[in-house]
Amino acid sequence: MIKTTSAIITIIFLVFPFYASSQDTTETEEWKWHWEEVGDWVDWWKKKPSIGLKYGFSTIERKDVEAPFANNNLIELKLGYTSKNTTRFANFIERRKNKFFIISYNSTKLGGGSGKSSDIETNNWRLGFGSSSGYGYKLGKDASVTPFYASSIDWTNIDFKNDSLNTNDMRVADLYDETFRFGSSIDMGIHIQATRLLTLEASYERAIVYERHLFWKWAGSGIIEIAAHGLLDVFIKEILKSSPEAGPVVFFILKSALGYGLYELRQEKMNWPFRSAPPMAFDNIKFGMTFVF
Repeated sequence: MIKTTSAIITIIFLVFPFYASSQDTTETEEWKWHWEEVGDWVDWWKKKPSIGLKYGFSTIERKDVEAPFANNNLIELKLGYTSKNTTRFANFIERRKNKFFIISYNSTKLGGGSGKSSDIETNNWRLGFGSSSGYGYKLGKDASVTPFYASSIDWTNIDFKNDSLNTNDMRVADLYDETFRFGSSIDMGIHIQATRLLTLEASYERAIVYERHLFWKWAGSGIIEIAAHGLLDVFIKEILKSSPEAGPVVFFILKSALGYGLYELRQEKMNWPFRSAPPMAFDNIKFGMTFVF
């Protein structure tokens, strides 16, 4: 624990100078960034309630489980608040943000069951909360296309339906079975707003579920992720200033690549770069709609 705490402190002191030096040091630019953040807070007070409904397809994996998992289908409900505002970079670029509570059901039954007795069948409930953001292209008064990146903190209950697992797989199942476990997820996709009320959505999600929540290792891994995204946000804003028409696409590509890369590293170590067990990983393809009131 002492080693882990020391490593976290070291990471903070190593990352902070680079993050600080990446900020624009001129007084004028500093005030511009400051007022943009103030604008974000003002805009958040103009948030509107939203309800999202999705259906999707899911694959499950854990690196040390020998038997294959059956493919699942999922249904998802999101309740939250959405805000949109035109950016200062260009009048055809808007910023969309959403804060939400999520509940989803991911099950082999929804997919019609597995045709192989060797497949591990599961029924899974997930609860969580998170946020998404993205820069989009305005296509009219209400219509827009917005690539987005989202993340969430979750608690997942995994119910294993197989009783004939080998010793190793049963050991893993016992770590999770019928117990809510802590985890997190990233989601990347596109919003297509057709009317003021209706937004269509398609996305890819990677969710991981920890067998145990080791707070200090999780915090250290999280600090690395937050710092990396913070540095990337500064770079993306520079692109938006110089080439606003490219900004939304660059935002989506860079944020998604960073998030996916970090979660790939966590496939082997759930609290990468710290030594830890592999997590249960869900890869989900989702389609749905959101109603903004």
